[in-house]
Amino acid sequence: MNRSHVPPSPDETAESFPAHLAWAWLDSLLFQRGLSRNTVIAYGQDLDALRDFLEEAALPLVQLDDESLLLYAAWLRRRGDTNRSLARRLSSLRSFLGWCVEEGILPSNPAALMSAPKIPSLLPEVLSREEVLAMLGAPDQTAKLGRRDRTMLELLYAAGMRVSELIGLRPLDLDLQRGVVRIVGKGNKERHVPLHDEAVSSAAAYLNNTRPLFCPIQDYVFLNRSGKGLTRQAVWKLIKRYALAAGIRKNISPHTFRHSFATHLLEGGADLRSVQLLLGHADLNATELYTHVQSDRLKRIHSMHHPRSRIDSSPVPPGENPD
Repeated sequence: MNRSHVPPSPDETAESFPAHLAWAWLDSLLFQRGLSRNTVIAYGQDLDALRDFLEEAALPLVQLDDESLLLYAAWLRRRGDTNRSLARRLSSLRSFLGWCVEEGILPSNPAALMSAPKIPSLLPEVLSREEVLAMLGAPDQTAKLGRRDRTMLELLYAAGMRVSELIGLRPLDLDLQRGVVRIVGKGNKERHVPLHDEAVSSAAAYLNNTRPLFCPIQDYVFLNRSGKGLTRQAVWKLIKRYALAAGIRKNISPHTFRHSFATHLLEGGADLRSVQLLLGHADLNATELYTHVQSDRLKRIHSMHHPRSRIDSSPVPPGENPD
């Protein structure tokens, strides 16, 4: 679904899945809700799957019901969709059909109560504090590329940025006097994240002394040898290289720094709501992925301080009141 919204042709109104509906919905996601183009493309791919099913089943969109939705889920399974892919496609379907109800195209949303498959809770890979320090120490500080990369790693860890947010960062987004970075996240939503002194110092030295050496052509903080902004792939390769140099065998990516940022904040006692705001999560459920950290921390506290857990605690003699 990569065409922009256009009025329907006479032939389209007879289709199982009128294409103009898909284009209109995708346009609304892009221009009204402000979703990123990549997200809208993903939704379009989900609608492509729905269109293929409806055409194969010779079933008009307006005749979708509980039974046909179950057949659609089974059809997706046979195509090889994993739990995660199936959950995403069904979520897209609920959203699209809900929009059709709002537009008066359908009388009700047959997918409103359809349950998604349970997805195993996969905890993200996280770096220890020692591994973070090893990564920060890996770039060669005698070379301009090494100084750039050290600053890049500092900001990834200091602000919990996504890689897309990092490569889109512009010099004016860094208010180093106040120690704050302005981050433009998903849906063009802004958040302001404080930076610690080490990150501020590294960023200031890089912007003042190193970045001019790249002869900037584009107005991004982090540049390649040609003075243009870095790509996601370039950052990913750098992370892999420095992990290898630091002796880290975990399968890490730029997003690992974001996971580590959130995990270490919670380990230090930060509350979940604050971490949600710093990460730029629209929904607290996305941040709750990190609550396993709090559970582990509580277990350690319990084992250290509960009388029945401490190794050096003496048993209460029979008949004595422990109070």
